[in-house]
Order: sequence, then structure tokens, then C-alpha cells
Amino acid sequence: MRRRRVLYDATSRAAADAAELLRGEFDVAGLSVAADPTADGPVVVLVGRDATDPRWGEAPLRVVALVGRDGADPWPTHWYAVLPEGVSAAILARAIDNAFADLDRAAEAARLDREMARLDRELSELNAIGIRLSAERNPRDLIETILTKAREITHSDAGSLYLVEEAPDGTRDLRFVLAQNDSVDIPFRAARLPLTSESVAGHVALTGVILNLEDAYSPPGGAPFHINRSFDEETGYRTRSMLVVPMRTPEGETIGALQLINCKPDFSTRLRPGGAIQAMVQRFTARHEQLAGSLASQAAVAIQNRRLYENIRELFEGFVKASVTAIESRDPTTSGHSARVANLTVGLAAAIDRSDTGPYRATRFSPEEMTELRYAALLHDFGKVGVREQVLVKAKKLLPGELDRIRQRVELIKRGLELRYAGKKIDHLLEKGRRRYATQAADFDAELAAYVAELDQSLARIVAANEPAVLPRDFAAGIERLAVNLFEDHVGNREAVITPEEAKILAIPRGSLTPAEFKEATVHTRRRSRRKRRSTSWSTSDRPATSTARCSTSSSKRRSTSRRRSPPSAPQQQTDAAPCDDRAERHERSQDLAAGPQALQVLSGSRQKKRARSATVKQRVRDCMRAHTDLLRELPASAAR
Repeated sequence: MRRRRVLYDATSRAAADAAELLRGEFDVAGLSVAADPTADGPVVVLVGRDATDPRWGEAPLRVVALVGRDGADPWPTHWYAVLPEGVSAAILARAIDNAFADLDRAAEAARLDREMARLDRELSELNAIGIRLSAERNPRDLIETILTKAREITHSDAGSLYLVEEAPDGTRDLRFVLAQNDSVDIPFRAARLPLTSESVAGHVALTGVILNLEDAYSPPGGAPFHINRSFDEETGYRTRSMLVVPMRTPEGETIGALQLINCKPDFSTRLRPGGAIQAMVQRFTARHEQLAGSLASQAAVAIQNRRLYENIRELFEGFVKASVTAIESRDPTTSGHSARVANLTVGLAAAIDRSDTGPYRATRFSPEEMTELRYAALLHDFGKVGVREQVLVKAKKLLPGELDRIRQRVELIKRGLELRYAGKKIDHLLEKGRRRYATQAADFDAELAAYVAELDQSLARIVAANEPAVLPRDFAAGIERLAVNLFEDHVGNREAVITPEEAKILAIPRGSLTPAEFKEATVHTRRRSRRKRRSTSWSTSDRPATSTARCSTSSSKRRSTSRRRSPPSAPQQQTDAAPCDDRAERHERSQDLAAGPQALQVLSGSRQKKRARSATVKQRVRDCMRAHTDLLRELPASAAR
């Protein structure tokens, strides 16, 4: 063991005498003013009472001063001990030993401080890495963050990441997803490897045990794996130290392996191919294993969470598709309406997002908001699944069975009239015989024919009024009179062609739904959609879609104009959805759907084009109403009986 060094001030007689007493136990030498006394390690300095060099106060040394009996304090604060001149060798040696012990304690305290600072820094880095991994949504960026941070905390020059993936048939492979190297450019190519122990990553993924190799070219005896040297041979790189860590989830499942190569003294150092790698590369320490293992566990959780997130997204996509299929199957005449509304809405939002001028130049949509908008547009008519089919697909005012019942009623009335007038003929024969029978029978036949003609005309009016068109007021009044115009049969029963309830339905001035049916379709759709949105366990990121869907449902659109325009505080997605739904419905009613880009151009046209288009539509409606009214008036009106 090397002896401890003691330096003395040669200008002090007392210090020189004391040094002579220590030569047998310590390495004693004179103090040089020019040289650094601590250059060769810890040292104790012997000085006289006149030595007051302030530099020694912060140096890693201890000062023992020798003073005379007449020496007066205060003494310098950096002196460790003060002894009288002529002190004995034993006391002096004990003081020197105590000084060196104090130096050792100070060095140990400094080392512990450095260790604590390093641990605190590493813990902070791991926490920061964990926060970043949990916040990263992009799968590619997540993989790059994992490998980059693992190399940083272990001072690795290179590294690669492998993920275990399961095929549909149940077999598992090892996918090589990323490689990094600070010293050599890597022409990375993704590849799939069999999950076996022949490769280092495969062996670690199967066993779940950390593998630390001092020299990758010299694996332990009996190891089932071997190192692929093809990359080193092509680039001149030398893979030396290697640390391979399994990425295990809290459930114990290994989902990948993290391979770190060539530990460097400093992460910023670049290794040059050749002998420099051999000299600079270090072995990965146990601390590196702990850090890499901790990060690999966090990475496994982040990757698993990302996969679960994607699975939930796929499940939700399936739910949306199934819901849209259920919605479209309820009303085949508007099949594809939800998809058209979604395409128009997303296209309009994309056009707004690209706009650099106008009132929406500052409006931008994130990818999450675009996805939210698409979901809301697809599900805006979800409440249709709760509406009765006969109301939802009602094409005319009367249901098919109801119109058939009216036709049967007309036939029964005709048969009753025929029997009634046949009875009149028989009564005439029984009372008056054949006298003037032919004339009276002809009169009876004429009356019966008039009734039959009136019934046929009434049925024609009913069939015309059954169409979901705009009815003139006088025509609607004539329909209502059919409910009070009674026909008497052969037994004296009086019956009208239609009932008062049927007359109210046929007298609907516009459309095919009665007020009660319209309320059922709108209110039930809104309530059913709201109940479905509330009963579904939406994720936090998907909840805004429910609010957007509410503001784009058919019931919301039929409310006041202020509601349809959306309040200023409403998200822009809600403002975009309603006009797209309106536009899609108008196109579907006219059976003149435009292509996507043309529809967007129409939506973003100028006000003058909108006014011209509105005038054209109004003119077409007036022409259709006029033609329908003329057709109804051409039907001959019968005299009320």
C-alpha cells in the first residue's frame, strides 16, 4: 500500500523539524510554491505560524500548523489542527492520521453527493421519458423515442428494436422495426425473423432474461444464439459490447426486445471504424442494465397501450359501420345518405382548413377533430333505428293496406247500391206489375250509374290526394266532404267512402306524414340518438363527437334558424355538419347527386350564385305545384248527394 504524502513548509523551522519526525511513517517532501500540492492525491501540509496562504482553504488537503507558546489566535479558518512547536512524534502522527481520515470522509461524502446527483438525474430522465412515452400517439414516433432514449441513458453508440407479432394463424414472428447508429449510416430495411433462440433478440424475447455481453463475437459457451456479422463486414463497424433487454408488460408478456450496442464514455462521442472502437468501447454495467430494464418496461406498457388504443379504435370503427348499416337498412330509398353527409362534411372541413382568406382563415382542424367530425356525420341519423318502419319509409299519405281497404269499401258500397236498386225493381214488379217497368228500370239504372260514377270519381280523388304533393285548399276541402257524403245500401245502412280520420290524413297539405307521425319521427329520433349516445361507454377522445352529432341530427335541423346556425361558442364541427346534411337531403330528393368536388364548390359559392340557385329551385317548385293542381282540377267534380 502506498504511503500517504505529507508536505512541509521548508521556510518554517518548526515545520521542518516536525517533518523529520514523520519520515518513517509517511512520504515526506518539501512544499513547492509553484506546484499544485494536491496533484498526486490527498495530502497533509505542515506549516509554521506565519503561513496564511488562502488557496489552501478550498483545496483537498488538510493544514496542520505548529505555533510557539507565545502564538496568539485567531488562527486562519482553513487550518485543520494547531499543535505546539516541539510536539512529540506520537501526537504529531496521530494528528496527521486524523487529518487523512477527515480527507477520506470528505472524499466519500463528495462521491456520495455525486452519486445522488447522478441518481436524481437518471430518475428525472426516466420520469421524463415515461411522460413522453405515455403522451406519444404516433406509433412510429413512439418506437423512435424508445430507442433514442434507451441509447441516451446507457451511452450506446447503436441500437435496434424488435417487436413480437402474432399472425392470424397463431404463429409468432419477431419484426425488426428500427435501427440507429451514431457512427455509421444504416440503410435500414424492415424485416421479419423467426422467433427462435438462434438470434440474440429472439433468445431474449423467448427467455425474458437480460443478456449483457462484453464481446458480442465471443458469446458464452453453450449459448444457442450467434451474432450476425454481415453488417460489420459490409461497413467496417465492430460490434463489441451488447446489452439486450426484454420488453415485458406488467402481466409478464414479452412483446419485444431492445438491443443496445457499444457503450461509450460519452453519448456525444462518435466511434470511428478501426482500432478506436476497440479502445473506447466499454462494457455495460449493472447500472446500465437497471436503467435499460426500467425503460424497457415503460416502453412495453406504452406499446401495449398503443395497441389497445388501436384495437379500441378498430372496434369503434366496426361499431360505427354496423350502426350505419342498420340505419341505411331501415330506409332503402336514402341508402348511402350517412356516407354522403360524412364525405361532404369532411370535405367542407378540409376546404376550411386549407382556407387562407375569408372569415375562416384562422380556423384549423386537428386530425382528432376531423375523425370526430366523420363519426358525428356518420351517426347523425342513428335515431332512425327506433322509428316505426311504416312511418320511416312512408312514401304516401295512406299506408298500402289502408288504400286497399278504401277500395274494398268502395266495392262494398257499389254492391250495396246494386242490391238496393235491384230491390227497388223487384218492389215495382210486385206492386205495379210490368206496367211502365221498362221506363222505371231505366231510371233506376241511370241513378245507379250516377252513384257508381261518383264513387269512381271519389276513388280517383283519393288516389290523387294520396300522393305526397302540395294540395290546393279547395281540393283538400273536397276530400274532407267525402267523409260526410253518405251512401245508403239495400238494408238502410249509410256509409261514406272514407272515415274522418282518413280524410284528415288525405287532407295533409304537404308531404306524407301526419303531425303525429312527424312528431314521432323527429322527437323519437332525437331522443333515441341521445339515449344511445348516453348509454354508450364513449372514450374521452370520442365524447365530443356526440355533441357534434346532436347538432347535426334531422330534428335539430328542423328547429329554429338560430339553433341550426349554432351559437358562436359552438365548435366549428357543429356548424359544418348541418348544412351538409341539408344539402345531401336536397340532392337525394331530386335524385341529382353531384360529385364530391362539385358539391364542395356549390357549398363554397358566392351569395349571388346561392340566390340564383334558390330562385331556380323555387321556380321549379312552383311549376310542379301548378302542374299538379291542374291535374287535380281536371278530375270531374260530382254533385254532392
